[in-house]
Amino acid sequence: MTDKSSDLPLSGPPSAGDPAGHAVADEAGNPAAGPAATALADPSYRIAVVDLLGGLAYSELSAFERLTEDAAQAPSLEDKVALASMAAAEFGHFERLRDRLVSLEADPFAAMEPFHRPVDAFHEHTAPADWLESLIKAYVGDGLAADFYREIAAYLDADTRDLILTTLDDTGQSSFVVERVRKAIEANPKIAGRLALWARRLMGEALSQAQRVAAERDALSALLVGGVDRPGMDLAAIARMLARLSETHTERMSRLGLQA
Repeated sequence: MTDKSSDLPLSGPPSAGDPAGHAVADEAGNPAAGPAATALADPSYRIAVVDLLGGLAYSELSAFERLTEDAAQAPSLEDKVALASMAAAEFGHFERLRDRLVSLEADPFAAMEPFHRPVDAFHEHTAPADWLESLIKAYVGDGLAADFYREIAAYLDADTRDLILTTLDDTGQSSFVVERVRKAIEANPKIAGRLALWARRLMGEALSQAQRVAAERDALSALLVGGVDRPGMDLAAIARMLARLSETHTERMSRLGLQA
């Protein structure tokens, strides 16, 4: 779940080939190997892409599960249907990522497995106390993860980048959460402090989890720092990325009517 108004600028290098970075045709009109095929021919890059897609696929599957649970606890039939529809959209995202992994001749379940325990542990450590907290968790936590994936997508081949950005399209949950949370705060302003503290905790936990996963997955770390023939992030770029993540978190909090 993401909100398009908080989309981060893609600061990575432009792709080679045609302006969009996709495959072009040769002089005979036959499809030529595009930048994506060329990039994926690099074993280390392919491993990193499979790792990244595996992590995102499990995140989408987890989002589907949590939205389904939230729908079951919804206070009204209207809310239940809205959340169930969003859950279905998240599962559709998962299916596209799974199919892409299969097209890369990767086992999607093996690709997701390294992220199973870390993602589940994060959700166990951040179990919401009520329905409002579950909505904020989806909005803040998933939003931060989406921002992080957008940043990484800037350094990928065009086909993989397009898939990731499409997967991160808003399912409609952003406006739903903002409306419900602001309405609840208007009805009972005293809950604003508790919800703000909850959102801050989620931000800290999510950043810590992302750093742990990146440190443990050598392929993802290599994707971020780049290589001889592939630019990546230096320490200054990573610092700017973290600053952008913090800024968009503050914007989300403001839309919720909460203090960051």
